[in-house]
Amino acid sequence: MPEDYMSHFTKILEQAGLCVVLVVAPVLAGAQSSPQSAAASTLSVGDRKFLSEAADGGMAEVELGKLAVQKAGDENVKKFGRRMVDDHSKANDKLRELAGSKGMDLPKAPSAKNRGLQRRLASLSGASFDRAYMRDMVTDHKEDVAAFQKESNLSRDPQVKSFATQTLPTLREHLKNAQEISSKTSSALGGTIQNASGKPSPSKLASNKSNGGKGGSVLY
Repeated sequence: MPEDYMSHFTKILEQAGLCVVLVVAPVLAGAQSSPQSAAASTLSVGDRKFLSEAADGGMAEVELGKLAVQKAGDENVKKFGRRMVDDHSKANDKLRELAGSKGMDLPKAPSAKNRGLQRRLASLSGASFDRAYMRDMVTDHKEDVAAFQKESNLSRDPQVKSFATQTLPTLREHLKNAQEISSKTSSALGGTIQNASGKPSPSKLASNKSNGGKGGSVLY
């Protein structure tokens, strides 16, 4: 075979090999990045909303718990605040790990509404703080139990469903504890008092839902 023909044939093979590389490389890269994208796409709108709101509320609970340790006058309220910090810090870590495995980014700070609640509580101290904080905790945890129970029943994702189910017993303990402490901090008062949102709540009906619900996030 003539030498010039061999040279031309070699160049053709080299060009063909380059084309294969250019075509196959992006495909391989896509295959490597697809698991996380696929995981994210499997989450329903409801599951993504739940995770986002749970993260927002969980961060808020930690910050409000720290505030309770600093501002509360009743030792039981301080103790409750410390438990909120401990329990929700652990839950927040699990939640972020779960969301990361699904390729979902969670908020890194509490929402504006929850920051506003924190500012309002920060303006109180002693018995006034105790009553407002504990009434909000009762309201929040009633909403949390309902939200986590719904997610436990309806979630389409096994891992999200498991997280909601496993967290529920702790939420129910928080609610029971909050109701007991709230009843004690408000039992000596008559008429109405105000929760942290500035809205009145009947002081003698500790089981009633206050009007200071946060909405838009799950404070668990």
